[in-house]
Amino acid sequence: MKSVRSAWRTLFAIVAASLLALAGMPALAGPSGADGDNFIHTVDPGDTLIMLAQRYTRGPDTWQVLQRLNAVADPTRLPISKELVIPFAMIPEEPALARASHVKGQATASGEPLRLGSKVGEGSVIATGVDGFVTLVLPDQSTLTVPPASSLSIQRLRVFKGTGLTDSILQVRAGGLEAEVAPDGTGVGRFEVRTPVTITGVRGTRLRVRTAGSGSQSEVVHGRAQLATTGNERAMVHQGQGAATSASGALLGVRPLLPAPALSAPARGGAGWVADFPPVAGAEGYQVQVYSDEAATKLVSSEHFTAPPVTFSASGTGTFYVRVRAMDHDGVMGLDAASPFPGQPALRTAFGLPVSTAFDAPVVLRDF
Repeated sequence: MKSVRSAWRTLFAIVAASLLALAGMPALAGPSGADGDNFIHTVDPGDTLIMLAQRYTRGPDTWQVLQRLNAVADPTRLPISKELVIPFAMIPEEPALARASHVKGQATASGEPLRLGSKVGEGSVIATGVDGFVTLVLPDQSTLTVPPASSLSIQRLRVFKGTGLTDSILQVRAGGLEAEVAPDGTGVGRFEVRTPVTITGVRGTRLRVRTAGSGSQSEVVHGRAQLATTGNERAMVHQGQGAATSASGALLGVRPLLPAPALSAPARGGAGWVADFPPVAGAEGYQVQVYSDEAATKLVSSEHFTAPPVTFSASGTGTFYVRVRAMDHDGVMGLDAASPFPGQPALRTAFGLPVSTAFDAPVVLRDF
């Protein structure tokens, strides 16, 4: 009986130790982004160098190179959560294309009009006018939302052969970019966003980057990102943090994102809708964005306000979604408060069906 109890105690100790080890593991295991010219793989249980060499370099014989680069003693027993570096030069890749899933207003790709469903690749420059909005979808289903008055250069867009991981380098020349990276949980190959004064390497999922004459701002809503400035400063920006960089490349500090405003339910007022909320401490302004989808991939308007309440509207029928975020003195924006609101009412028949124009657009009703 004693031996049975002893065996159970031993088993319990092993299980408890395993659970503690798993609890301490980083959330970003497997493909975990890049660091300079190296791809990073965070070791999962069961990983071996031979298996990883086959997966990423398409040849198991390269495991010895990886063993030397990563100072691994036993190639069959890798420490869980260890970050392994694999040079991009060892990873076979092939060209890829991004697809325009949403286009509104004036938008071009390398000077040509950008249309819904258009495909763009490496070397393309996406530009939006003051009324332009674009969403691009990458091969790994990452989404790039380009707001008005922005210029985005796709400097690199490829995929790792056999894995589906995307290798992308994006240059924000003006305006901004919001990205939802690898939303299906496949992990990050390389997702790098550059501005004139920063390089942000994504190690997570949701990122915002903007640039202007006064510098740039980066915000990590989910995951983490590594920030490098032209002033030779580096910082890790974790989930719920943001950072600002001056026009000279000086890092102005990593700080927690401002909290989401306590948004009231939208109410009709003026020429559209009104939402009120108590001022957010530390805020010097607010950004108000309207999307036509709950996932916030189809941006239809974006405005700035100095103080609450805020107003907004949407042309079209159906349900729209407003997102409001506070902005600090360096332009770093906080977490979103979101709320649905109805678009314009449509004329319907006695059977409840919408009445459409000759161009198959619904006939909307307006207040007079």
